[in-house]
Amino acid sequence: MQLIWLRSDLRLHDNTALAAAAARGPCVAVYLPSPKQWAAHDDAPCKIDFWLRNLATLSTALAELNIPLLIRNTEYWNQAPQVLVTLCRELGIGAVHVNEEYGLNETRRDADVARALKDEGVEFRSHLDQLLFKPGSVLTKTGSYFKVFSQFRKVCYSRLHFSLPSLVPAPVRQAPTAIASDPLPTQVEGFNPPNADLRDLWPAGESEARRRLESFVEQHIDYYQSERDFPARPGTSQLSAYLVAGVVSPRQCLHAALQANQGEFESGNVGTVTWINELLWREFYKHVLVGFPRVSRHCAFRPETEALAWRNDPQALAAWKEARTGLPIIDAAMRQLLETGWMHNRLRMVVAMFLTKNLLIDWREGERFFMQHLIDGDLAANNGGWQWSASTGTDSAPWFRIFNPLSQSEKFDREGLFIKRWLPELNDLDKPDVHSPNTRGDLFGAVDYPAPIVDLSQSRARALAAFRNLPSRQDAG
Repeated sequence: MQLIWLRSDLRLHDNTALAAAAARGPCVAVYLPSPKQWAAHDDAPCKIDFWLRNLATLSTALAELNIPLLIRNTEYWNQAPQVLVTLCRELGIGAVHVNEEYGLNETRRDADVARALKDEGVEFRSHLDQLLFKPGSVLTKTGSYFKVFSQFRKVCYSRLHFSLPSLVPAPVRQAPTAIASDPLPTQVEGFNPPNADLRDLWPAGESEARRRLESFVEQHIDYYQSERDFPARPGTSQLSAYLVAGVVSPRQCLHAALQANQGEFESGNVGTVTWINELLWREFYKHVLVGFPRVSRHCAFRPETEALAWRNDPQALAAWKEARTGLPIIDAAMRQLLETGWMHNRLRMVVAMFLTKNLLIDWREGERFFMQHLIDGDLAANNGGWQWSASTGTDSAPWFRIFNPLSQSEKFDREGLFIKRWLPELNDLDKPDVHSPNTRGDLFGAVDYPAPIVDLSQSRARALAAFRNLPSRQDAG
């Protein structure tokens, strides 16, 4: 009997570990809810709810193949070895199959499980699944992990030209077993389910993920490069939550994109090429997580930036979190996050740079708040994005590059449609005024909206001075 331990791979199709387990004989699946571990990782309640809803749809699909799904509760991951050893004894399991996960705690957990199973004479078989390339296989000429995305991407493209990862077929129906599936949790302690409106925005299941992928490729991918930066337009794939939960795989996304682009990676439609680059950015940050474990420990990728004189300003941080900074594009983006569990990617950069540069507040504060609210929260991507914006990370924005929220707003939400969608109190303002109300004397107090909490020009100068005064700006080791 084979055991498939499901984690961030909640799908039937193109699931490497599931296919491998089913190919070796009868199999059974197990899922380990770990609420205290999730809480320690700042996972958002809406994300946990999304996982559980996807687990339920997967359970139905597995049942049609006569694959039972068991639930074994573990508060923390350090309980996983004993729980799995006990289950393997009960069922006479010969091998446990998993898809690799990355990050310090994930790696330690799997190593502990592998050792415990080995002592029981049970195989632990780990499979590459949520990445196109195994970490450690895409290296510089000197054998180190890449620190710059453009160089990493170039090597990935050359590899993909010669060897495109193939899709894995779904398991076939197996003979019924005597094992009954367990009732599935609909919520876990400490994670209150989101409201119905948020759930409706993110339906569960592989069919929904495939529908989104197909719709994006058919209708939007051609225009992705030109439309992706405009938050009021439907220019993005809306697949990130499904990728993080493993309801769709990067391989499925890559194959769909290539099919739309006549098999071309770097030529053909510029929208498709740009979207493939975004898939590789996700890949890059996972490799960084493995190659530079310090980023899993709340440490800056560039060690010299640990000396930055971050400001302790609880009031400004609270205003940022509560969408009352007095800068409409920032507040609209934060309301989008709070109400939908998601934020447009261009705006993630804008609000992150505002917090770390204009407010000069430690990027770790923002990184944690995002994880606590994002339905697509992912350690590698979230950390990578925050450190990029804060100029503390790999391939980071130069420290002297500071987005101006007003110019970003005027450029990417010229009509103010996104702002008015999330800040209805500004609906009556004309185009020029909606970007910066309460800054002109004749408008001050005309709308129920706060004045900006910071002067953009002065705060920019303050950030530049803070970075300029670092002891050194050498490359990270």
